[in-house]
Amino acid sequence: MRNGGSDTSSDTSSDTNSDSGGLSHRLRKHWPLALGVAVVVLAGAVVIPLAVADGDDESCWRLPASARALADDPAAATKALDPGGEVARLGAAKELLAHERVCGDGARVLGRIVDGATRSTGPGEPHTTAQAGSAYAVASALHDIELPAGLAPGVARMLAEHVVDAGREDRFDDRASGLVVAPEEVRLDENGYVWLGRFLAPGEAHAAFEYAYDLADAEADIEFLVAELAQDPEAFAILYDAQRAYLAHYLERLTDDGGDPAFRASPDKDRYDSDATTWTGNDLEDLANRVGDLMKYRASYARDGTIPDLAAFDASVRSHTRGAFRPASERLDTRPPMGDIARRPVSGPVRGDLMDGRHQLFTVLDSWAAERNVPSQRAREIRQSMDDAYVRALWLR
Repeated sequence: MRNGGSDTSSDTSSDTNSDSGGLSHRLRKHWPLALGVAVVVLAGAVVIPLAVADGDDESCWRLPASARALADDPAAATKALDPGGEVARLGAAKELLAHERVCGDGARVLGRIVDGATRSTGPGEPHTTAQAGSAYAVASALHDIELPAGLAPGVARMLAEHVVDAGREDRFDDRASGLVVAPEEVRLDENGYVWLGRFLAPGEAHAAFEYAYDLADAEADIEFLVAELAQDPEAFAILYDAQRAYLAHYLERLTDDGGDPAFRASPDKDRYDSDATTWTGNDLEDLANRVGDLMKYRASYARDGTIPDLAAFDASVRSHTRGAFRPASERLDTRPPMGDIARRPVSGPVRGDLMDGRHQLFTVLDSWAAERNVPSQRAREIRQSMDDAYVRALWLR
């Protein structure tokens, strides 16, 4: 995927790193695609004939009418992409999505299919196992693929829709035993902890993007996918909005000292040495990492020419950004599903430099700490840990 534009800008603001080798080129590893065949999508018994324009290296893959119809039928799209928890069925999503050259508006239509297949059915509705499975299938299908122009916004909406799952770090690989974690498997332990995250909605299935099974070519590399999406200004705005909305959502559910209200101290001190702020602190650092990653990709793409006009890119991002997100002034104990987090109403327009990720994070954090009367020492600790994580993402990752 490449952005259009005229002049290459050297302005990368303060969010830069020392990578001068071209991030986009290092991340991409192309692999041959099986084209011109018909595939049966087992999960929904949907037959999707796949075809390409015949000919030379300049040919593009043409989306057939039978697949195009899925864009207007989210339920059918979910059936078509859901592997039903079986890695053997991931190939159907790859046959539909893993194309780097797509004719006409086909890539944008594929984005609508992805969005519809993985989106919850409405406000307050948790994701089903089929929708979570479809999200894993999409991420796996796009592993190591250079996205065709037009597909990125739909895929970004999918990651925003599954913002909690897409944000987990790879350190949890050994906890994921399959593509999806079913709602009945999501339980707090005796310490009020679950590896999937904090403040999870009841009855929601979770995509285990960290799960990998090499023998079946099952791998969903979210870091790679975000790096690819960050080239597109609309996709960048969607991902950035989702992280800022998640920050407001997360902060307003913490205790007044920034802890997890579900935490229960363990009597076995030799086994558990965490406290109520341990995992919330990790979560906030991870969130700052993700915002720092976006700014890192932006700076790197400006340097290597993938983004030829940074000012135009930034203006487009701002035009697609929904606004600012502020936490409630009092602690909330509701547990909305992930889709509602991403669709959170804005609190007003963005103030200041949108591309100063540190400023945007700290504006929210500092207002939360002031309104909730967070002890000053604790507020400084949270701020410093998030700052460290943001800078590490820019320079070291």
